[in-house]
Amino acid sequence: MESIAIPAAAPQRVAATIRIESIDLLRGFIMIIMALDHVRDYFHADALVYDPVDLTRTNAFLFFTRWITHYCAPLFMFLSGISAFLSGGRKTKKELSLFLLKRGVWLILLELTVVHWAWYFNFLGHGMDLTVIWALGISMVFLAALIHLPLWAIFSISVLMVAGHNLLDGVHAPGNTLQGFGWALLHEQRPFTYNGFLVLVGYPIIPWVGVMALGYCMGSIYTKNYPAEKRRKLLMTLGFTLVALFIIVRAINVYGDGRPWSPQSSSLFTVLSFLNTVKYPPSLLYLLMTIGPALLFLAWMERTPGWLGQKVAVFGRVPLFYYILHLYLLHLLAMFATVFSGHQWSDMVLDYALWTGRSSAQLEGYGFSLGITYLVWIGVVILLYPLCKWYDQYKRTHKDQWWLSYL
Repeated sequence: MESIAIPAAAPQRVAATIRIESIDLLRGFIMIIMALDHVRDYFHADALVYDPVDLTRTNAFLFFTRWITHYCAPLFMFLSGISAFLSGGRKTKKELSLFLLKRGVWLILLELTVVHWAWYFNFLGHGMDLTVIWALGISMVFLAALIHLPLWAIFSISVLMVAGHNLLDGVHAPGNTLQGFGWALLHEQRPFTYNGFLVLVGYPIIPWVGVMALGYCMGSIYTKNYPAEKRRKLLMTLGFTLVALFIIVRAINVYGDGRPWSPQSSSLFTVLSFLNTVKYPPSLLYLLMTIGPALLFLAWMERTPGWLGQKVAVFGRVPLFYYILHLYLLHLLAMFATVFSGHQWSDMVLDYALWTGRSSAQLEGYGFSLGITYLVWIGVVILLYPLCKWYDQYKRTHKDQWWLSYL
């Protein structure tokens, strides 16, 4: 297998970089797919009733509606790491570290305010959720420190975090305690309640930091001086290797995931069981299953995208803008949709996030078929495109405005 060239010490400035269209294209696809999961949260009739990957209640179409969105969070983290490396081509190591630190803190602040309000539509809700934007922000904070190490050391640490963190699956810190909360931040998804206020640690950080750091290392093959054909071959080799590792390790069924697969009532559901890996925190097998195919996609898309690809890449160039905008649009549409299910629009003003299940009583009987859910998803993406295209063009023509790098 062709190896990644990792220098003994990272230079003060990396080689000059160019914008890689395949990265924007992949990020655009995952942003579109991500919206499907959130539309399902807000519109599907069974979203508040059961988990779509619960094999005792789901069907194949619903399962894959949820499963395909598993690619979103790890690839967004991974591509953010690549982007961090490429942005270092225009900065000193100190400047890049400071930028990552500030952007990471900014993202955490957004999670606790702007993103929180988008999910709740309630400034005085009874919950707070540390989810994907929090994980992205805290991973950048850690990456701000890691980039001062040699690239080989960053690679080694990130592989250890991704491949070895499942050794911690049996470690728990029970109770509604500070110790329990600290451990949850690191490795165990858990809710905590303080005087009726619910804090959900949705994205424990150890594996996510490792994923972003791996992306940072992968950024070294996207510098201007790295041969494109060599990069394509390396991506193909790594992609097929990770997919093969997923199949082999998953088949052994001993390590790498807290949810072992088992034979089911049909061959189809046995396959679903095989694919049903753990996301919170993302297991080794979950990450092999998602990052491997993504590397193959990047290898195959090493060319100028066609008409559709150019449209999709627009979303990939303005991901945070798209993310925030789509949450507010979805929640606003859901407020109107509640009326068609015999509810008041105010039932979508939430005290707790939808995924906690604590809002199910006020929304009992609400929801639509999976077909309607898909139609809403397509409509939302179409509605967002002109706004994202406008903002993309604005960013391109106003590169001198520093604040644009934070949205």
